[in-house]
Amino acid sequence: MSWTDGRSYSPATAMFNGSSSFLNYSADGSACSADLPLAHSPKSPSEEAKQGVLRPKSLAERARLNAGWLDSSLSIMEQDIREFDTLLLRFKFYSFYDLNPKYDAVRINQIYEQAKWSILAEEIDCTEEEMMLFAALQVQVNLQANHPQPDIYHEDEDVETALTDLQVTLEGTLISKGKANITNVPELADYLSFMKPKRFTLKGFRRYFITLRDTYLSLHKSKDDSPSLNICLKGCEVTPDVNLSHGKYGIRLEVPNHEGMTEYWIRCSSEEQYAKWMAACRLAAKGKTMADSSYDLEVKSIQDFLNMQKPAPAPVISPSQIDINPDDMVAPRFIKKLKSQKIIQRILEAHANVKDLNLIEAKLSYIKAWQALPEFGISLFVVRFDGSRKDELLGIAFNRLMRMDLAAGDHIKTWRYNTMKVWNVNWE
Repeated sequence: MSWTDGRSYSPATAMFNGSSSFLNYSADGSACSADLPLAHSPKSPSEEAKQGVLRPKSLAERARLNAGWLDSSLSIMEQDIREFDTLLLRFKFYSFYDLNPKYDAVRINQIYEQAKWSILAEEIDCTEEEMMLFAALQVQVNLQANHPQPDIYHEDEDVETALTDLQVTLEGTLISKGKANITNVPELADYLSFMKPKRFTLKGFRRYFITLRDTYLSLHKSKDDSPSLNICLKGCEVTPDVNLSHGKYGIRLEVPNHEGMTEYWIRCSSEEQYAKWMAACRLAAKGKTMADSSYDLEVKSIQDFLNMQKPAPAPVISPSQIDINPDDMVAPRFIKKLKSQKIIQRILEAHANVKDLNLIEAKLSYIKAWQALPEFGISLFVVRFDGSRKDELLGIAFNRLMRMDLAAGDHIKTWRYNTMKVWNVNWE
């Protein structure tokens, strides 16, 4: 596949190279997305691009991919790169904020491409329902690329709208219209299923009355009993365990202690209950409570993500009306599991939930769904800690470091950056 100006396309070439000739500007100096070649992607990648995709088969292989990137703070000669050595120029965003559809068409498309290739190359895991959602959003992006998009460069924004956008940027949530009671600490309390897995036992879930207040989770045998177990969630790892087709809404907690990490499982009975508890656990892991302004936004984000994964009763597009190549939209392990026609049918059923999104909205929805995956934003490296006789994984995210098992990926220890900042380290 080539661009209209003859340039070839691959994951390595979908990058802005700094040439001002690629940008056209309107009379007021703003870049027009319709005139930005890098704001759009071809519907299908070239065979060269497909053949160049590396598909890691294990966590160790995934970690070795990260080790190939150079350090941008050092010169290339300081990193043993010599004359006539061949380097591959790629883009990769580790953390990104403030994506503005009006000004960031190129950056949104680059991040969309990064997300798409990381999923297709199986660098990051997702469930079957999530995979069909990603494919459906990709179909919508391809369909919208052929249609004129709404003008988002209008200048009729008033001061109130601008201030609202500023608060969203600074606080991560919309302005609350109601008056919150700041004298009461928010609390979640409900009957949930709970399990602490142990090796060599078949102990299952038991029903408890569970409360979450501040950053502490408390288990009660009944509503009127005193707590039988208190768990501090600050610094823990929170992982979703959801299967919509089976009505399964689970939360996996890995809580740090002096020996490493203790694993707990919570099972919710409904989607609404799951969204509230998942959002509260995520905030508690960061040391925040439900009084934080981002709690309601987190609940809504979880609910929206689940709603998009629900298949519609019937697709709005017939398979005969559109050409879908599952190899371009679905990771290989799902193609091996399902037949091609079944995959296309599932994609079109999922597409009914996103059929009204325009081009930028579809790309942003793809990026947000990618960010919601448990393994998002974690770069793995194979390391050996002092005093250890075997290799382990070091996971690096924007807010924490994780010591992990090389074979299974289980968390051994987690260090949050806000905790590490107060460490007294003797570097001598």
